[in-house]
Amino acid sequence: MRWRGRRGSSNIEDRRGRGFTGRTAGIGGAGAILIIVVGAFLGVDLTPLLQGTAPQSSQSAPVTEADQAAAEFVSVALADTEDVWSTIFDQQLGRAYDPAVLVLYKGVTQSPCGGASGATGPFYCPLDEKVYLDTSFFTTLSQRLGASGDFAAAYVVAHEVAHHVQNELGILGQTQRIRAQVSEVESNAISVRTELQADCFSGIWARYARDQLGTLEPGDISEAMNAAKQIGDDTLQRNAGQVPQPHTFSHGTSAQRQAWFARGYESGDINTCDTFSANSL
Repeated sequence: MRWRGRRGSSNIEDRRGRGFTGRTAGIGGAGAILIIVVGAFLGVDLTPLLQGTAPQSSQSAPVTEADQAAAEFVSVALADTEDVWSTIFDQQLGRAYDPAVLVLYKGVTQSPCGGASGATGPFYCPLDEKVYLDTSFFTTLSQRLGASGDFAAAYVVAHEVAHHVQNELGILGQTQRIRAQVSEVESNAISVRTELQADCFSGIWARYARDQLGTLEPGDISEAMNAAKQIGDDTLQRNAGQVPQPHTFSHGTSAQRQAWFARGYESGDINTCDTFSANSL
């Protein structure tokens, strides 16, 4: 992915290297959705964090050169999502795109959706319309999860921003209302469809990044597809020494995640990402 020397996003809230209290920058919003949509690349369920909200504060570990390089990369990747989704909203939906803020932290921080740490993985909080990302996660992604490469990391950012797109379109509010009325197994099934749609949206972003921005390099899509494989629920459970239990899946299998990313990439059309109407995932 060609990213060095390119425009970075101004919608970054950097909480690394210092204690943080309150709001420092960017766009926010009072979301009406009582749900946390987790990147959950480590397969962690964060719904218990919704029992209450906490003040925005953080405890930061020292910022390394690798962390700083990751922050610069994230800023460019976020800027790319802003350019792409602004175009898509204009061309395909006839409306303006309101971008998300991305919170960078190192160690522990708080969001209206609950606490964030390296163990939670990246996630999107619709209550303040922000993506939360510990810059050390990219090391985990590469070394522990086996998804290396800068475009694999860009896929992480694009997937979380895709949840913001779902929030902008009112999809998250609809799914939360339904999930509150059904069983845990049925709720998990809805979560899978939500996450696979985010993967499909990520594929659309990659298609536009190729055609509109010209930033893709040979091997980039393979990196994203490998990342989708490594973070499938079945793969994560096997790697944890467990027998995969489909009724507990919340994000989809490796094959499903790859297939929906590919669908978005091949079509470039937001209408092809309707996982909720699909008879088969």
